[in-house]
Amino acid sequence: MELIVLGSGSSGNAAVLCAGDSMVLIDAGLGPRKMMARLAAAGLDPTRIEAILLTHEHGDHAGGLPALLRTVQCPVYATRLTAEEVRGQDPRNGGASWRIFGSGTTFAVGSLEVTAFSVPHDAADPVGFTIRSSGAAVAILTDLGHVNHSVVHHATGVNCLFIEANHDEDLLQRDTRRPFSIKQRIRSPHGHLSNRNAADLASRAATGALRRVVLGHLSRDCNEPELAVSVVRSALDAFTGVEVVAAREDEPLRVTGFAAPG
Repeated sequence: MELIVLGSGSSGNAAVLCAGDSMVLIDAGLGPRKMMARLAAAGLDPTRIEAILLTHEHGDHAGGLPALLRTVQCPVYATRLTAEEVRGQDPRNGGASWRIFGSGTTFAVGSLEVTAFSVPHDAADPVGFTIRSSGAAVAILTDLGHVNHSVVHHATGVNCLFIEANHDEDLLQRDTRRPFSIKQRIRSPHGHLSNRNAADLASRAATGALRRVVLGHLSRDCNEPELAVSVVRSALDAFTGVEVVAAREDEPLRVTGFAAPG
């Protein structure tokens, strides 16, 4: 199994998961030129994408869908409420081949077993994913405001954890560009995780199977990759074999070798 984060941040989010002959795209928040350029930079053929999985309807996760579907002919998987929101945002999305799933359900895409679960975020019906294939497992948690028992349950035991580390609390507090209302929304229980929240999730979900933690959705103004990695790495002192890396907005990140031995 291989995870390629094409871009992760407030300007757009998309990642590819490959396992054997199966390849899925998780979110489509990049514009068409950027999406194709990132796929090419990662050496990925877009025609191999056999499904698009949407976590929620916000533009930085689904805004690139209409243009992408002109190139990629594949079904789009989403909850009913997410699909309705996305269709309402752009009439071109109505022609997509939708596959509706319920939160808490498990379904197959090629050789991948996908479990969708609810996450706390200010969207219609946002979800995270746990995806398994051939003994390897990855959890995808892009946007969520707090860590609850369900999130920890679904993230526990995976080999790779892709989680949001949006902001440093002190940097957000001192930021002069964002009005107080936006800061409140970010810090709310349905907003975005801080570095400290991400560290809490990683430490609570970590087992001996964990090999990689990938941090995503970092704020350009209110976080720093080295800071986010340091905070999360410090929370995993008991798991010395875990590599912690931060995904970027502007270039792909390839994450491999995270299947537990045996």
